[in-house]
Amino acid sequence: MIPSDFSHEKEADKEYEAPIKAKRSKPEDAGGDELVYHPVKLSRSDLYRPPTAEELNQLKEAESLFHCSLLKMQMEELLKEVVLSERRKGQIDLFIHTVTKLLQTFSNSQEVEISDLSWLSGAVQVPFIMVPKTTKGKFHMAPPASVDLIGSYPLGTCTKPHVMVDLAVTIPADILHPKDALNQRYARKRALYLAGLAEHLISSSDIGTMHYSCLHGNRLRPVLLLRPPGKESSNFTVRVHACPPPGFFKPSRFHPQRNNIRTEWYTGLQTSQSESTEPPTPHYNSSILGDLLPRAHLQFLSAVSSQCPAFTDGVALLKVWLRQRELDQGTGCFNGFLASMLMAYLLTTHRISNTMTAYQLLRNSLNFLASTDLTVNGISLSKDSDSTPSLSEFHSAFQVVFVDPSGHLNMCADMTACTYKQLQHEASVSMQFWDNPTVDGFHSLLMTPKTMIRTSDHVFQLCELVKLQSSCKKLNLLSELMDYSGNYVHTALPYILSLLQQGLGQRIHLLTHSLPPDPEWSVESEAPKYKDQPPLSFGLLLRPELAVSVLERGPSADSPKAAEFRQLWGSRSELRRFQDGAITEAVLWDGEKICQKRLVPRQIITHLLLLHADIPESCVRYVGAIVDDVIKMERKVPSTGEEEGLLVVQSFDDLSRKLWKLEGLPLSITSVQGAHPALRYTQVFPPLPLKLDYSFFDRDKISRSLMPKEGKPCPAYITPITVICHMEGSGKWPHDPLAIRHIRAAPCSTHLDVWKDGLLFRIQVAYHREPQVLRESVSLGGLQVVRDNEEAQALEMATIHKPLLTSTLHGIQQQHTCFGAVCRLAKRWLGAQLFSSDITEDTADLLVASLFLQPAPFTPPGSPQVGFLRFLHLLSSFDWRNSPLIVNLNNQLSVADYTEIKNDFMASRESLPVMFIATPKDKKISVWTKRAPSVQLHVLGRAQSHSFPILEPFLRAHWSPGSH
Repeated sequence: MIPSDFSHEKEADKEYEAPIKAKRSKPEDAGGDELVYHPVKLSRSDLYRPPTAEELNQLKEAESLFHCSLLKMQMEELLKEVVLSERRKGQIDLFIHTVTKLLQTFSNSQEVEISDLSWLSGAVQVPFIMVPKTTKGKFHMAPPASVDLIGSYPLGTCTKPHVMVDLAVTIPADILHPKDALNQRYARKRALYLAGLAEHLISSSDIGTMHYSCLHGNRLRPVLLLRPPGKESSNFTVRVHACPPPGFFKPSRFHPQRNNIRTEWYTGLQTSQSESTEPPTPHYNSSILGDLLPRAHLQFLSAVSSQCPAFTDGVALLKVWLRQRELDQGTGCFNGFLASMLMAYLLTTHRISNTMTAYQLLRNSLNFLASTDLTVNGISLSKDSDSTPSLSEFHSAFQVVFVDPSGHLNMCADMTACTYKQLQHEASVSMQFWDNPTVDGFHSLLMTPKTMIRTSDHVFQLCELVKLQSSCKKLNLLSELMDYSGNYVHTALPYILSLLQQGLGQRIHLLTHSLPPDPEWSVESEAPKYKDQPPLSFGLLLRPELAVSVLERGPSADSPKAAEFRQLWGSRSELRRFQDGAITEAVLWDGEKICQKRLVPRQIITHLLLLHADIPESCVRYVGAIVDDVIKMERKVPSTGEEEGLLVVQSFDDLSRKLWKLEGLPLSITSVQGAHPALRYTQVFPPLPLKLDYSFFDRDKISRSLMPKEGKPCPAYITPITVICHMEGSGKWPHDPLAIRHIRAAPCSTHLDVWKDGLLFRIQVAYHREPQVLRESVSLGGLQVVRDNEEAQALEMATIHKPLLTSTLHGIQQQHTCFGAVCRLAKRWLGAQLFSSDITEDTADLLVASLFLQPAPFTPPGSPQVGFLRFLHLLSSFDWRNSPLIVNLNNQLSVADYTEIKNDFMASRESLPVMFIATPKDKKISVWTKRAPSVQLHVLGRAQSHSFPILEPFLRAHWSPGSH
């Protein structure tokens, strides 16, 4: 059977054949209707005519079809790796059968008060924080009413490597009471029932290990994790949910505007509030609703899946995409359940077709996410009904709205707007490079992990989370704290995010935060406190052109918004008069040097958190400053050298203008180009202006050179900055190499040193045809022979390739202001690892340039830190043996060029350098790596593998402002 993709390719091939038809004739000896085709003789004009617009479109479609078909085949191979094998399914089914039998074998216990835990042995703890300590209600243990598989495993969307099988255990109706929705009664009975199950199972040899956890970090929804004994313990985990009987609670009781936590019960203080004046508890309500509906959700998804053969594969691909971006786990995540529901929504609303492939389902799902803002326009899987809340009512209670088929549950109740904006951003970036044939779409989409430390330009952490208790008090969040059942971390987080978003404003593209992980602890231990979770991490994706501004200009003094501005910034706000005559509110941040301006976001964050959330600066670990401090420590001066590099470039620009204005030269100047790393902002330590003390020197009478006096100290070394000055082509230039050298040497023997602004510029005169002349020679027979040689290559490198590279990389620096800092940091690391002789400065600069020109699946680095980490990852993960690194300088390479480079590389791999870097002017040879590195690159990978595990934890946890 021929795959449909290839049949489409054949059809496409037929479509763009030449429209001229072959002649046909009947041979004399042929029978009946048999036809013989003869080739048509085309005129020269027909053979070489340019293709029509229709033919060009057909060629483009065929090329796109090939790219999509390749990506589709790669996804099919990936699916074989992530779906469960029949052997694994057999192991799961056997363990589920064992657990089900065990759960139905224990007897009833006596009825006690909810707060009475005497019926539990000391071997098992209750997975719930009992605050407040008491609530009304009775409880007893009884065998479950039913045990059912729910979630991804029965649906067929369960994927490796983290295989989680969900098991719903129905709490008998006589244990519950219709009013248990109030004041955590149901949540506590649920936790007690899980503790009773754990106590019953703990003595069984058929169970390997048991732990408690929380469903997506929600402490109101604890779960029991069971793993099989023996070697299978790491293969999968069974997650046991305790659920009420279907229909036990009325869904209308959990309307997002209703209250189910009484203020008087929660605070212990008498109040005069009636039920109608109590604050709504939408998050608490949604946690109970989530336990009522899993079976109905499975039925809905199963019905949708049965109509779309590729549904399970499409969901599996979307889950892989989410996992690589760390969006599928933790509190408020976009988990596999939401991925399934999203695809079901697109199918039921006919935005996608049931006949689509998994590839098409993934593409359309990402396109929908990229173009739909659920923080503004929520979506619903249910039909409009007067008995269910409206979308506007959901929006008033939640930041992100995606309503389930029942019409009562917002499935994104715990998701913050920042998390959804991150999801939108990632989908948008993925769609940008999906159809780009110059990008390895498969690896960028589904194989490259995007950790926060390598994705965000700046990263900071909030430590000592217990401080968020005082934040809730200062922000007056008692109602919200009741809604989150005392979880002050989840309560304060949305308000901190809103505060930072407001303060950072146009300085950032995106504000992201880590999703607090699902806690996991032994059944023998108490539930961990909220303060015990890891620090909260935040990531900033910067707008480099605005992020470094030290001035925050506000509204005019008489504007109604002035008071709001002053309230936001506090004492830092002051009236200022500007050059245009306007008098406005403004905030001026500290920062004179570039490295200080780069950390203006840190000043804003620490100021706002202290002012509004009572979080001291000592609790904020800001890791965006580390690379600046590394460079400053190395230089022993309070600067990163960027200002010095800028002075060098400015001095060169002035020298260039003066050279262009020179008159009376026998040949005019055609170009003045720098050929030194300092002129592209990438030298680790730029030359510093030097002021000479002339009392230490004597001037030579003939050469007028300065000679050091006897008995005086040796003068300081002055780094020469190479400048290449090309002269125009003319018949005056000879064709003999030696004669060309004599003409070039007219001003000076090899170069001319110019002392300017305390810097030394070494000007070399160049003639563009000289490398070619060096390759030409005359044989004994009098024939002209062109043969490449080392001298010609060296001259071409010095006078053509290096100046061109310098001007091109200078352009990248103008577009991406942190490019030079990333190059300098990368070369500093190479020097520390003793690799400077293997990877030259030019090669290192090209490696870094590739991170800015082909950043997929990321955006171009916006800070030295993130650029450096991506450089380390590139060295260790790139397949140098089988792939060329193509650096598309000035965007000059076409799709055809990419194909040509890759084909030539594979055909000549054995004769090419170990590290092959192709550029628009160097597609076949890799002049920058021709001589080095000569060693196997696994040595570099090993060095990186030592550096990154040391550096990443250092960045994550051990950096604090001011520590060195």
